[in-house]
Amino acid sequence: MADFFSVLGKKISDVAEDLEKKTEDTLEVQKIKSNIRSLKRANERDFMDIGKMVYEKFHDGEISDIDYVTLCEAIEKREEEIERQEEEVKKIKGTL
Repeated sequence: MADFFSVLGKKISDVAEDLEKKTEDTLEVQKIKSNIRSLKRANERDFMDIGKMVYEKFHDGEISDIDYVTLCEAIEKREEEIERQEEEVKKIKGTL
């Protein structure tokens, strides 16, 4: 009977060790994934900042590369449409 409890104790100990290892691995993976998400968000912010800088240079007449100009002109058109639609909203609200 003592042998049974010895074997059972060993199995429980092994399972506990495996569970602890899996938990540590899961936590480490989550930590790494969180770090990856943070790095990706930082890159997205930097990409947005680069885009804003290029657009500002275009707006100031400092950009002549056709690829940038095409994108910047599209942004300008959308900005104009936004302004037009905002004015339309103001008109509608003023008549209600």
